Amino acid sequence: MMRKIKLLFLGMVVFLGTQFLQTNAYGQEISKSQEDLLKPYNPEADAQKDIDGLLQLAKKENKNIIIQAGGNWCVWCLRFNEYIHETASIDDLLKRHFLYYHLNYSKENKNEAIFQKYAPEGNKLGYPFFIVLDRNGKTLHVQESGSLEKGKGYDEEKVLKFFNTWVAK
Repeated sequence: MMRKIKLLFLGMVVFLGTQFLQTNAYGQEISKSQEDLLKPYNPEADAQKDIDGLLQLAKKENKNIIIQAGGNWCVWCLRFNEYIHETASIDDLLKRHFLYYHLNYSKENKNEAIFQKYAPEGNKLGYPFFIVLDRNGKTLHVQESGSLEKGKGYDEEKVLKFFNTWVAK
């Protein structure tokens, strides 16, 4: 009987130890992920100049522009950027049909005039959010990102549906 109790105790120790290690590894993955993710937002950029250049290109290529609003401080913004480039179907769709821009919002540069021009209500959505412009610079749609999430990431089907809705005709 004592031997069964010792084996049961040993089994519980091994199980709990394994759970602790998995939980600890997951926690480290999440905490270091923001540090390791590409930082696509440039607080020093002249956003209007950049967008004007994209509009010229959009006219030539008959494409709409997707503006991802956020900042390098926002882990969900960085995760979305990584997700769209690592998911082949989304990356391909974006490269073929859109011009993509990361519009910075941070304490260093809030780009208030740009946000007011293209998405005056955008600040109510949280980050990231998306602004879809046609090739003439008209705002076609402003989209929050929460409905595109799945767990601690994004849902490929939802993201593809969102982008496919705004492919230039």
